[in-house]
Amino acid sequence: MRLFCLTFIVLVAFAGNSVLARLALSGGDIGPWSFSLIRFISGALMLLILTKPLTAWHAGRWGAALALCIYGVFFSFAYLKLATGTGALLLFSTVQLTMLSIAFLRGERMRIVQWIGLALAIGGLVYLLSPGLDAPSPIGALLMGASGIGWGVYSVLGKGGGNPVARTSGNFSRAAILLLITSPALLWLFPESQAGVSGITLAVLSGTVTSGLGYALWYKVLRDLSVTTAAVSQLSVPVIAAIGGAIFVFEPVTLSFAAACIVVLIGVGLATIKFSRPDSP
Repeated sequence: MRLFCLTFIVLVAFAGNSVLARLALSGGDIGPWSFSLIRFISGALMLLILTKPLTAWHAGRWGAALALCIYGVFFSFAYLKLATGTGALLLFSTVQLTMLSIAFLRGERMRIVQWIGLALAIGGLVYLLSPGLDAPSPIGALLMGASGIGWGVYSVLGKGGGNPVARTSGNFSRAAILLLITSPALLWLFPESQAGVSGITLAVLSGTVTSGLGYALWYKVLRDLSVTTAAVSQLSVPVIAAIGGAIFVFEPVTLSFAAACIVVLIGVGLATIKFSRPDSP
């Protein structure tokens, strides 16, 4: 029961990233770049508290940090145009499909049931994005797809030995530095209004609680979860995000989203059941 409760808390934290981003950005309390910057700085500081700073710095990699930035920035811009559950579904699905594609290119081969699952997942996404079916914004979908690819690549680059919390802390620290360096030029090209207290607070919560502490707790519970259980448990994240969006952002859950969600999650479950667990956003 303790393991179940801890795992559920982690999954809520993952979904919470989508809810917090949507809450902050839909109200115009903060811009997408500012949200990403504050999220990564606060997340890096939280993770540095949980591990030795020097150890974390040496464990991180610039390539992984760049992929992390791509995930975080596109994630924020996408939630200007997407509902909470739809964004989480697109993100989660793209991450899984990216991981599967990389595994395939590296020589891993799937069984028939996994190919069926992959076809179901892609079919569900095509249905979700079809015109006339309450389809989400095409630009928002493309942005979230890019975000999912970024996280999928980060998951591959982030795998390896050593302390996973230290590695994540080092990557977050590097990502925060990259965003800080590029912020003046990006904000000059794409100016944003001054962030409000509410937007800043939500960005800090996303960085420290649902990202920093959420990832640290995930690595803790992973020691007691099988690979299959860890992978399948993450299928609930888009559903939790949709519920959170309905409660906190007052977003309706449409029939087309529910149908697409069921098809995609069944497909992803079949396709990933024999692959190593990708880290989650």
